[in-house]
Amino acid sequence: MNTNPAGSHQQYPAGGPSPYTAPPGYHAQQQHPQHTPATAGHSKVATALLVASTVLVGLMAGLFFAFDVSVMPGLAAGDERTYVTAMQAFNKAIDGNGLFGMAFILALLVSGASAIVEFRKGRRNVAVWVAAAAVAYFVVLMITFSVNIPLNNELAAVGDAAQLKDFSIVDKFKGTWVTTNILRTLLCTVALTGLSRALVLYGRATR
Repeated sequence: MNTNPAGSHQQYPAGGPSPYTAPPGYHAQQQHPQHTPATAGHSKVATALLVASTVLVGLMAGLFFAFDVSVMPGLAAGDERTYVTAMQAFNKAIDGNGLFGMAFILALLVSGASAIVEFRKGRRNVAVWVAAAAVAYFVVLMITFSVNIPLNNELAAVGDAAQLKDFSIVDKFKGTWVTTNILRTLLCTVALTGLSRALVLYGRATR
């Protein structure tokens, strides 16, 4: 039976290559297939870090935003003694909450770790957005430790609001504390936006 196409008279010499013989190197390629570069794939660690960063920063942004739009305006509408008593209670509850403290610090640490991992994986565009978010959140921490916490400590030091005669601390809160908290909200929003963009780019890079 003639297996050549119609009109074909090509002959193969004895011992020569067969049209059905695999090309040189074919079996080696099958035994050792090329692997996709590590930078093109995703890992559980990289995914977890990026998602955790976004969630943690989002939680902090939500907390600061809640103070901006409800807590502080609500307190400002009442009398000064109530203002002092309520803020002392809020600060005590937050300072004594280990879950808050963990989220507050981990938001920076996890974001920084995520930026490093993405950079090492070769996803530079993702790393840049995560790093920018980490920097923005780092500024939030600096503001908190340099302005908000000292004011909280000063408020705690006045003692019982029922015995308080000088309410100048309330003016500091209505002015400085409220202003810096708005700034913290804005910076957290910037960080959250950066992490959201990083998630989009990460998804495209690891698809």
